[in-house]
Amino acid sequence: MTTAPPQEQRRLLDVQELDTRLDQIAHRRRTLPVLTRLTELEGRIADLETALVTSRTATNDLRRELKKAETDVEQVRTRAERDQARLNSGTGSPKDLQALQHELVALGRRQSELEDVELEVMERLEAHEGALAEVTKAHGELLTQRTELEAERDAAFAELDTEAEQVRAKRAETIAPLDEKLVALYERLRGRLGGVAVAALRRGRSEGSGLQVPGTELARIKALPPEEIVFCEDSGRILVRGEDAY
Repeated sequence: MTTAPPQEQRRLLDVQELDTRLDQIAHRRRTLPVLTRLTELEGRIADLETALVTSRTATNDLRRELKKAETDVEQVRTRAERDQARLNSGTGSPKDLQALQHELVALGRRQSELEDVELEVMERLEAHEGALAEVTKAHGELLTQRTELEAERDAAFAELDTEAEQVRAKRAETIAPLDEKLVALYERLRGRLGGVAVAALRRGRSEGSGLQVPGTELARIKALPPEEIVFCEDSGRILVRGEDAY
């Protein structure tokens, strides 16, 4: 398409302005600072969740170890109590009673050793449970922060989406009267030129490239009929000529 009514070409500038606003809204939506904070927070949460698994595993292992140590102590204590009862009853031969005395001494030593082990495991478990409590608390605080940031993100999204919907409605209203071929050209150029398909020619300067149009080219453009579609030599965008074009 090489021609279009001047008023339709000028209307393209309004469409372009609305599309640029939509692009800006989309960019703001993608680059909200809260999204960066959420990403960083998710990394910290992931690290803490790994630490939680490690701490819970270690704590559960120590709980099982403590239960075994308590069982070992109880078994020795029960056997010692049984031997002491037999010894106190005085039943059995002197040899048997002497053997019981020796066994009680050995059981006493064994019980003392096992109780030391039990105490050491209890101390380690206490330390691990304290660490687990701290990690669990920190993890909970980060989850609360995430909930707050997600609410902030969703509120920002809602505000931007409302704005975008209003702009899209205005765009639909603005583009509706335009010729389908002109719209197709505009959309094709937008896709090829980074979202900007049309720009104004003002006081001899192309707003599509930001450069002054050379004198010979400007004279050629000025001589063209108003309905002729003009393209910027540098940027390839449609140049719309208004009253201040020259």
